[in-house]
Amino acid sequence: MLVKRHHLFAAAAATLTLGLFGTAANAADIFSLTSTTFQDGKIMPKKVANSQANAPTNPNCVGDNVSPQFSWTGVPEGTKSFALTMFDPEGRAPSGVSHWVAYGIPASVTGFAEGEVSKESDKYVGGKSLFGVGTYRGPCTPPNTTPHHYTFVLIATDFDPKELPPGLTRDELIAKFGPPPAHVKGSTGLVGLFVNPWKM
Repeated sequence: MLVKRHHLFAAAAATLTLGLFGTAANAADIFSLTSTTFQDGKIMPKKVANSQANAPTNPNCVGDNVSPQFSWTGVPEGTKSFALTMFDPEGRAPSGVSHWVAYGIPASVTGFAEGEVSKESDKYVGGKSLFGVGTYRGPCTPPNTTPHHYTFVLIATDFDPKELPPGLTRDELIAKFGPPPAHVKGSTGLVGLFVNPWKM
């Protein structure tokens, strides 16, 4: 995983610094995203999949649409808000599927409880996913496929929490950041796998 490799390289650099100068960055200073709902690179539980209530015509939506728990630490200096996106690169290839776009998350927020972003909240500004909503929409992975890689990316930004308008798509949000580094202070992520447990 690229995210994990980045963390390993950062840890190695910190160890080298300790050996040369007697000081090192604490591991807690590394910008990182974690979840108690699933482990990075592992299968996510069925409950995170989208529900039939949200997509009554799609039999591949077999879950309860319970958004995963998220926590983050090591926030980069100068961060004013966060953006958090969920993207399935294998879905509807080659374009992929944008499952969730959220931004305007105040710098004081350090995470979301399980199920919290399955509904609107004053802790984030909802963008617009492929499904046309700003709240979390979980996987509807087709049957008889290898696991899809649902990628959650947390971006630290210098945007004020209310600076961006609601309803931005993932592409529109990316455009707002401008050429790197522009408004981005740092990023981190997790990958959760999902297969259709009732159709395999």
